[in-house]
Amino acid sequence: MGWCCSGICTALALLALLLPLRERACLGLNPSSGDLEKSPLSDPGPWEALHRHKRSWVWNQFFVLEEYTGNEPLYVLHSDVDKGDGKVKYVLSGEGATSIFTIDENTGDIHATKRLDREAQAYYTLQAQAVDRLTNLPVEPKSEFVVKVQDINDNEPKFLDGPYLAGVPEMSPLGTMVVQVAATDADDPTYGNSARVVYSIIHGQPYFSVEPKTGVIRTALPNMDRETRDQYVLIIQAKDMVGQMGGLSGTTSVTVTLTDVNDNPPRFTHKNYQYTVPESLPVQSVVARIKAADADIGSNAEMDYRIMDGDGPGMFNITTDEDTQDGVIILLKPLDFETKSSFSLRIEATNRNIDSNFLSLGPFSDTTSVKVTVEDVNEAPVFSTPLSKMVISEDAKVGTSIGRVSAHDPDTTNSAIRYSIDRNTDLERFFNVDAHSGVISTAKPLDREANSVHNLTIFAIEHQDPAQIGKGITVITVLDINDNAPVFAIDYETLLCEHTMPGQVRPRNSSAVGLAVDKDEPLSGHHRSVLLLCFVDNTASILTKRGGFRRREQRSEAPPQQYQHTVGTRCVTADSDGVALSCGAVAYTSTGLSTGALLAILGCIITLLGKSHVSTTECHKQWCLE
Repeated sequence: MGWCCSGICTALALLALLLPLRERACLGLNPSSGDLEKSPLSDPGPWEALHRHKRSWVWNQFFVLEEYTGNEPLYVLHSDVDKGDGKVKYVLSGEGATSIFTIDENTGDIHATKRLDREAQAYYTLQAQAVDRLTNLPVEPKSEFVVKVQDINDNEPKFLDGPYLAGVPEMSPLGTMVVQVAATDADDPTYGNSARVVYSIIHGQPYFSVEPKTGVIRTALPNMDRETRDQYVLIIQAKDMVGQMGGLSGTTSVTVTLTDVNDNPPRFTHKNYQYTVPESLPVQSVVARIKAADADIGSNAEMDYRIMDGDGPGMFNITTDEDTQDGVIILLKPLDFETKSSFSLRIEATNRNIDSNFLSLGPFSDTTSVKVTVEDVNEAPVFSTPLSKMVISEDAKVGTSIGRVSAHDPDTTNSAIRYSIDRNTDLERFFNVDAHSGVISTAKPLDREANSVHNLTIFAIEHQDPAQIGKGITVITVLDINDNAPVFAIDYETLLCEHTMPGQVRPRNSSAVGLAVDKDEPLSGHHRSVLLLCFVDNTASILTKRGGFRRREQRSEAPPQQYQHTVGTRCVTADSDGVALSCGAVAYTSTGLSTGALLAILGCIITLLGKSHVSTTECHKQWCLE
């Protein structure tokens, strides 16, 4: 099968006019129609070989210009078996057949029904075939060819990653790279200059430049200062056709931020600062805030403060407020206007992060003077001893002076002081305080056994300003005297033999010894009180005397306290040894014995064991002595 493109056939037809008939026949050209067909010559020879070689050509690739909109056929395909008698029909199949490309079944003319976009599809593969119109049987094998869309410059360059954000350190040297931009052109990079892009800077000079071929943006001025201007907006253009006239172009923006470096030292706005604080300012309070200005930002503006020197060492400290970078002066000790009314400090501020590349711009520190004036405050009176301790005997007479408290006005006015007792701490008003002298005295008799310690709050009131009140604590301890006799905790009962005669020894269990309670304090440890049961005229009485006293010591202290207690007696029967027996089962049972009586009887037996012939008078003498 042989196919002929209309353009090529035309060229061959022109060539045929210049060749002899035989040569034209050998080339397979029909002089009447100009179509390629078989040679009618049967004589083989070199020209036949040439003819067969020509028959082996395959016209398998054609070009169509993208965006073509003409009405003329793109191609004319013609089979060499077509005699022009209408028996041959042309059929087209493959990519875009019938939807984009159509073929005239009679003439083989191929048309494009739509505009072709190379960027959407660069080529189409089609198949053409000649078939018998009546039988639809192929008269020659199917032939495949490619329609390639030829590019035109119909796409402008585009910055797919734009707009750009970039940063470069301030004070950078000339030519420092900032960022690289890139534009993409959808046109065919292998055909012509449609996709060859060059870059230029439209806005942003003279600070920055761009390399035309690479799109690399660089600084065009040295040592740009962020503190003067920190941001620049550049407009970069990309133009195809190597920048020639008629080329398409696209633009993008590049925002360049100058990043900070530590090229500015801190500076105090004043060389001298003055602050006034009241003397009542609590410790750890803020005295003042100062700040050294630094044109840098972030970590490059961080600084530390220190007190270099000044009077009143240890009175103040200075720290850095990490949020504001202020220097915060803190009070470490209480202020006293009367002692010192002003302080002078020398303070230094130093950058923490110093860039070694900019040491020549230093020093990266600054100093200033701070004067702190202490303002006088009307303070409350102050006791010379915040806690005073006093003692008084419980037998002290009303009006006895116990001690003296003292307070003074710390202010320079030295106002007079009046004293008083907080009655909430002395509800029964046992004490008084002299309003002028501060002497504390008794106002009522004291009883140590009722209240041994009194905690008084004493007010010191400033005479000129009664609202200024100082407070002191006075602890008064009441000393004990022997003013309480021993007492029995329970009632005791003793026994009396029914046959006892006047002057006769009583039964051994007829005396009882017990312990009594004494509310007074012992002088040296706890002492036992001796209880003696003696019989006088058939009655029993108990004489108590506290042990532990010495005759020579008793002259200077309160006399011993005695307590007389009548003890009930009960008649009993005694044996020959003086041991008490029951007076009778009935009487004993009816009378009964309490627990206290049993204990008394037991004590009497133990005490009087072996002393069966002791008279009442002798008993008294024996137990009443030391």
